[in-house]
Amino acid sequence: MTATSAAAGGLAPAIEMEPVEIVEETGGSSSNLLIPLILIALIAAAASSSTNGGEQFVPEA
Repeated sequence: MTATSAAAGGLAPAIEMEPVEIVEETGGSSSNLLIPLILIALIAAAASSSTNGGEQFVPEA
């Protein structure tokens, strides 16, 4: 038995491509801060309503 090697040819020439700049458009810094501010306000409102602990102040008669 004899082994033969298959030759697929030479290397293909390198394809030179120019780099493409990717520019992302951002909305605005205020839109990035709006959602966290709303969440902080909701958490603060929930915390202030639950600080009562379920006890109610009853003045003495």
